[in-house]
Amino acid sequence: MCLSPEADLIGGVVISAIGIDVLFHVSDRREVLGLATLPLLFGAHQLVETFVWWGLQGHVPGAIGDVAMWAYLLFAFVVLPVYVPLAVRAIEPPGPRRRVIDGLTALGAVVSTVLLVAMLRGPVAAELRPYHLSYSTALPAGGIIVGAYVTATCGSFLFSGNRYLVMFGVVNIVAVASVAALVVSGFASLWCAWAAVMSAAFALYLRRSERGLSVSKTATVSS
Repeated sequence: MCLSPEADLIGGVVISAIGIDVLFHVSDRREVLGLATLPLLFGAHQLVETFVWWGLQGHVPGAIGDVAMWAYLLFAFVVLPVYVPLAVRAIEPPGPRRRVIDGLTALGAVVSTVLLVAMLRGPVAAELRPYHLSYSTALPAGGIIVGAYVTATCGSFLFSGNRYLVMFGVVNIVAVASVAALVVSGFASLWCAWAAVMSAAFALYLRRSERGLSVSKTATVSS
């Protein structure tokens, strides 16, 4: 994923197919639809990035590549920081955990707003790098915003009453830290690719789990 346009294309098709299959099996459980839709969204996200690659490589008109870049970044920077905590909140019963997730949703909204303003002010660019794409925009206090982004997205999983979602959040935080440390310039591209892979694993869990993502009464009381 993200290693090449071909990897994005194949990965996007496979993950989207998994996402569609999962939605067919959870369509009667409205509370999990937000989380169940993530694999399909991430699959489509990877397909969009294919056109960013092709635009930079000259295989499609530059205007198409620019539209794809904006679509890719709007989803990654503006949609995800709010969508993820809201999706986790939807399966969480009333209580302290949900109140914390409410706070993370508000934090995600602030992050989304800051990133959207930075994108609109520009400049926004994408560059070809070895085995990944580098996205850039003029962002003041970038480290703080990235930290808040990770807190809002991964943190919402950590405060869930579902053990699998907590594990999902822990693994993603480790992955985020590793990607940021190894390839700073490719953070947006590689992190979203990793999230796509993890969402596929999450989708397979949801597809096979008899209990789905319901939070147990024990977990609710202990929260």
